[in-house]
Amino acid sequence: MTSTVLVVTALEDVTADWVIAALNEREVPVVRVDPADIGPGLSFGARIGAGASAWAGRLATGSREVELGEVAAVYYRRPTPYAARFKHLPAQQRDFAAAEARHGLGAILNHLHGATYVNHPGAVTAADFKPAQLQTAAHLGLAIPPTLITNDVEQARKFAADHGPVIYKTFRGLPRDPDGHTGAIWAQRVDPDSFDGTIAVTAHLFQAEIPKTGDVRVTVVGNKVFAQQIATPGGALDWRRDDWDALLHAPIVVPTPIEAALHSYLAAFGLVFGCFDFALLGDGRGPGDWVFIECNPNGQWGWLPDADDITTAFADILSTSVEGGGR
Repeated sequence: MTSTVLVVTALEDVTADWVIAALNEREVPVVRVDPADIGPGLSFGARIGAGASAWAGRLATGSREVELGEVAAVYYRRPTPYAARFKHLPAQQRDFAAAEARHGLGAILNHLHGATYVNHPGAVTAADFKPAQLQTAAHLGLAIPPTLITNDVEQARKFAADHGPVIYKTFRGLPRDPDGHTGAIWAQRVDPDSFDGTIAVTAHLFQAEIPKTGDVRVTVVGNKVFAQQIATPGGALDWRRDDWDALLHAPIVVPTPIEAALHSYLAAFGLVFGCFDFALLGDGRGPGDWVFIECNPNGQWGWLPDADDITTAFADILSTSVEGGGR
C-alpha cells in the first residue's frame, strides 16, 4: 500500500507550498486538501463497522484522490474556516452546515488511524491558550514575566503598582470585520491611571515589562531547534508591529537547559512543532537570560533566514513517517 502525506491547508499558503515542494523532490506522495472545499470540489466517504478498527474510505479533490488508510502523515497548517464555505446561506443554515462539516469531515481527518500529525489540531487548540502556556512554562522551570489575568480594576491597579511599568496583551487577534479584514492589537505599555470600570467587561492580560536586551524566535521541529535573535530598527516593544522587511536577524545558541525545556513543553501538549518567543536579559548566553513569552503551536516561520532548513526539518519528519508507514 502506498503511503501518503496529507496537507490540510488553504489554497494560498506559501509556507505549505515550500514543504510540499520539498516532499515532491523526495518523490513522497502528497495530497493537499482544504476541508472548506466540501461540496463539488471535495467529496469523501468513510466507513466503519463490525470487524473494523479504523475508518476506511476515499477522499477526492478536483485533481487528487487518496485512500484514508494510505495517509501516513498529516501536515495540518491553516485550512479555511468551514463557515466561509457556507457564507451565502442564511445564518442558521450556515452555522448548521459548518458544524456538520466540522464534526463529520473534520473529525474523520483528525482521527486517521496510525497517522503522524504535525501538529494535531486538538493539540494545537489545547496549546493555544496563553494561561496554559505560561503555567506549563513555569512548571518546566522557564522564567516568565509576572502576569495578571483579571477583569477587576482594583487588582489591575495593584498589579501595576507592584510591577510597573506594565504592558497589556490580547489573548487572540481581532476577529474579521464585516468586509472580511482582520487586524491586530500589539503588546503595548499601559498607563494605570487609564484603568476604569470598563476592565470588568472582559478578561485582560497584564504583564510586568521585561527590561529586555532583545527578542528571540525559536522554531522547534521534532528534535531540530532553530533560533534567531530579532532586533527592530525603531526599538518597538513588540517586534511584530515593525516593518518585517527591516527586522535584523542573527543566529543565537539556545542554552542546553532552555532547549531541554522546549522539548518537554512540546511533549506536554503533544506537539511536534512550535514557535517560541523569548525576551532576553543580558547577552543571552546563560539560561537565566531567557524569559518565556509565548509559544505559537501553529506559527509562521517562512519569513525567517533559516526557512530553508526549517522546511527540510518538516520534510524529514513527514517523509520518515511515510517510509515507516506512519506511527
